[in-house]
Amino acid sequence: MSDATSSRPPPRDARPVEWRALAIQIAIALAILWLGWQAIGNVAENMRARNIPSNFDFLSATAGFDLNQSLIAYSATSTYGRAFLVGLLNTLAVAAIGIFFATIIGFAVGVARLSQNWMAAKLATIYVEVIRNTPLLLQLFFWYTAVLAPLPGPRQSISLPALGLRMPDPQAGMAAITAFALASFVLLSVRNQIKGSAIKAAGYAISALFMILMIVAILFGPRVAGFGNAVGILDIRDGAYVFLNNRGLFLPFPSLGEAAIWLPAIILASAIGATGFSFWAKSQREEKGRILPVFWISMLILIVPAALTIWAAGSSVTIDYPQLRGFNLAGGVRVYPEFFALVLGLSLYTASFIAEIVRAGILSVAKGQSEAALALGLRRPTILKLVIIPQAMRVVIPPLTNQYLNLTKNSSLAVFIGFPDLVQIFVGTVLNQTGAMIQIISITMAVYLVISLLTSLAMNFYNNKMALSER
Repeated sequence: MSDATSSRPPPRDARPVEWRALAIQIAIALAILWLGWQAIGNVAENMRARNIPSNFDFLSATAGFDLNQSLIAYSATSTYGRAFLVGLLNTLAVAAIGIFFATIIGFAVGVARLSQNWMAAKLATIYVEVIRNTPLLLQLFFWYTAVLAPLPGPRQSISLPALGLRMPDPQAGMAAITAFALASFVLLSVRNQIKGSAIKAAGYAISALFMILMIVAILFGPRVAGFGNAVGILDIRDGAYVFLNNRGLFLPFPSLGEAAIWLPAIILASAIGATGFSFWAKSQREEKGRILPVFWISMLILIVPAALTIWAAGSSVTIDYPQLRGFNLAGGVRVYPEFFALVLGLSLYTASFIAEIVRAGILSVAKGQSEAALALGLRRPTILKLVIIPQAMRVVIPPLTNQYLNLTKNSSLAVFIGFPDLVQIFVGTVLNQTGAMIQIISITMAVYLVISLLTSLAMNFYNNKMALSER
């Protein structure tokens, strides 16, 4: 009987060095390096012959052109580097907002396609088949030229009369918001401890009635709940504060005054706190079976610190309303038609693919999981939230990452509808004025590469958190 170990290959360190194969690999590597060096030299010589800049000094030169949409201060006297930053921020804003809405729409349509409601399922199917099989560029042209361009001019704007936003009395408004948040938390916590269907149904009714009354108090006047005589957030009177025309959507915008210094940091800290609490609540549910009202407590964490900051700022918090001045509207915040059309087109188009991914993920979950949850007495929305979706996410996340990357890269189509994104500003205007083709194309490719890698890194981290782990 032969020894079984005799047929095994020797260890890697004990194998003789194959000098011939090593020499071939070194020769190929040297040849590639030589070709690359020759190509670089050829490009440099051609650039010198045509007086094309070969450095990055152009970034500090004056741009000399204006931009109609910018998230930061910019003028014609700004530098090309500033113009690059404007384009980058516009691209990131479109990508972030598009991903947010595409995810919500995609998940909703994906679940609707599997709904037992015939009408909802068919409408979702029609949406997916029509949007997914129509070119994205054609859809962008449709939203921009067929839907937004025919809107009336500023003087004939479509407005919302007799409905406006205003800042209520800080103390009364703060009292109403705080009372609403605290009382809602108490009522929901008590209701979750109630046993018996009839009593629990009464708890639902009381909670819903209280929330409706408090929302009415906050919107139309805290005096409704006995917190003073101040008006609410919504002011019902003559006048219009929201305008829609062919130059964009004009909305009221809060001026935070003294609160502008602290509010962004407080909102960020609140968001981190709410996220941390949701992860802690998830661990409590998995380890101890303890179910906490995550949504309401998260809202409490997000709302109360910001409301306290606004209350502390007092009268310095105001609202800037858009008003017709001359031939255009001024004041408030303006959402440009190009931005709206781009976000809408990218969101709806990407959502059609996400819907199919979500549907496939839900169908991948064994039917017995739903049957077992029904046998335990869980309701269908609870089953979908706690049983089906968490298991489906392990299938959904990898292709979902690809759709996020596609949406970010598809934002470069903004050049066709005139939105000043990175490609239109940097690869278009800046390249035409400076001629620094190699530098500009390299920077743009590097930017999209970094955005894609960071998105993939974040989604892979989330995917690892959702993956099954052995115990």
